[in-house]
Amino acid sequence: MRVACVQTDVVFGDPLANVAVMEEHVQNLAREGVQLAIFPECFLTGYCVGSREEADSIALDLGHEAVARARQIFLDTGVALAFGFAEKWGQKLANSSYIIAPGVEKVYRKTHLPCLGFDRFATGGDWLDVVPVFEAKVGPLICYDLRPPEATRTLTLKGADLLALPTNWPEGAETSAEIICRARAAENRIFVATCNRIGVEKGFRFIGRSKIIGVSGEILAAAGDGPEVLIADLDLNLARQKRTVNIPGEYELEILGCRRPELYSPLVR
Repeated sequence: MRVACVQTDVVFGDPLANVAVMEEHVQNLAREGVQLAIFPECFLTGYCVGSREEADSIALDLGHEAVARARQIFLDTGVALAFGFAEKWGQKLANSSYIIAPGVEKVYRKTHLPCLGFDRFATGGDWLDVVPVFEAKVGPLICYDLRPPEATRTLTLKGADLLALPTNWPEGAETSAEIICRARAAENRIFVATCNRIGVEKGFRFIGRSKIIGVSGEILAAAGDGPEVLIADLDLNLARQKRTVNIPGEYELEILGCRRPELYSPLVR
């Protein structure tokens, strides 16, 4: 499977400008044979708000013109999309990732919320599950969802081949961008694609450093702190092989088979 992460700046509060950037990139990626293009957290809307009123003012419902244009971009190009936006979720707000693929339109709402930006006014989502994107099972998470290891492990147990992680990592989040994402890939033997933004918004500088990571934690593609598009080809069979054989019968590791769930009850108290 060919996957891309589009690391770019975001125009705060202007979803039509942002979806126009998406369209240009996706048209180019379609010519490169990309099947799934991932964009940053809150890509359509921006993220850095200081009040509930400001959060309400940037949030979009699923009927917004920018969301409709994203659907049309998928229909026109055949490239599946995963992108973030601040969502009006009934009477609530949610930090959401919209996944559009053949036969699939799914909204994942961030489940683990830090005290930062739009998340201060959002309600956490209520599901963790995989989404079929072409031949892959994609596990959607958003930014801080990566920090508790249980979320990625849950998606792995549900069959995820690839973790798709739109992010808004600002200065101070270097550990997530450089270390934790690689650890989640290695400890679960899944691919991890992190797509961060760049630029400055309301005094917060975003660090970029997007990555596509292999199942042993190796970096397949990595960005710096400027605009960049990462592309990598993923052999999904590697994510489905959870047993590592170094020396047959002498040095073998089983990622999931060694688990002892009966010992883990404190995790769900």
